[in-house]
Formats: sequence, structure tokens, C-alpha cells
Amino acid sequence: MELIARIKSEQIVAMKAKDKPRLGTIRLMISAIRQQEIDGQKTLTDEESLAVIVKMVKQRRDSVSQYQSAGRDDLADVELAEISVLEEFMPQPLSDDEVDAMVKDAIAASGASSMQDMGKIMAILKPQVQGRADMGKISQLVKSNLA
Repeated sequence: MELIARIKSEQIVAMKAKDKPRLGTIRLMISAIRQQEIDGQKTLTDEESLAVIVKMVKQRRDSVSQYQSAGRDDLADVELAEISVLEEFMPQPLSDDEVDAMVKDAIAASGASSMQDMGKIMAILKPQVQGRADMGKISQLVKSNLA
């Protein structure tokens, strides 16, 4: 619940500063988290709230690439600004060396020897790296280590 409290306190700061773009993004984040709570009929933990924020960042990155390919840099800039606000609430990203070490540790811990064991490895890694590293890159790293 620490993440939600931090988000709400930042909402108040943005209101007092009259920072409308930041306030709008924070309100979208709170709304998305509340919607997940309503859909699941439960209060989200910090990890679950973080998953919502990660999803929002991913959606905005997809939008940025689409806007840029369409030549709409003005809309891409808005999305990039939202991404920067959302990323403030995410944990520090892992370095490539840290990710590589975690993948090797997960492979050793699971006793994986082939691509069929990839699901076991990803199940070990996902809670450790959620919001801190790109799961696509991790998947590729696991595949290259198993091959």
C-alpha cells in the first residue's frame, strides 16, 4: 500500500503546483489501479499496482511508436511525457549484468536443461524483475542461455 500512498501524495503536490499534465497522468494511474480493484473485487498490493503501471507504460510506448511512424510527433511527445511521470513510480531498472546474473541463477535453481523448462525459469524470474526489466529481453536471454 506504500505505492498507492506515494501516488496520492504526488497527486496533491501536482495539484498545488498546478501541473496539469503531471496531475492528469497521476489521475489516470489512480483510475487504472481503482478499475483493477473493482474488476477483481479486492484491494491491490503494491506488486499488483506496479503491474498496472508497467502495463500503462507499455501501452504508451506502443502509442509513441505508432505516432512517430504516422508523423505525429506532437502526440508522441505527450505520450513520452506521460511515460516519464509513470516511470517515477516504478523501481530502479536493473543493469544488464544484474539481469544476466539473475537469469543464470534462475536456470541453476530450476535445474533447467532445455527450452521445455523455459516456463519454470520465467516463473522464477517474473516476480523478481517485474517493473525493473523488459520481460521480452529476459525471455531472449533465457533462450540464448538454454540453447
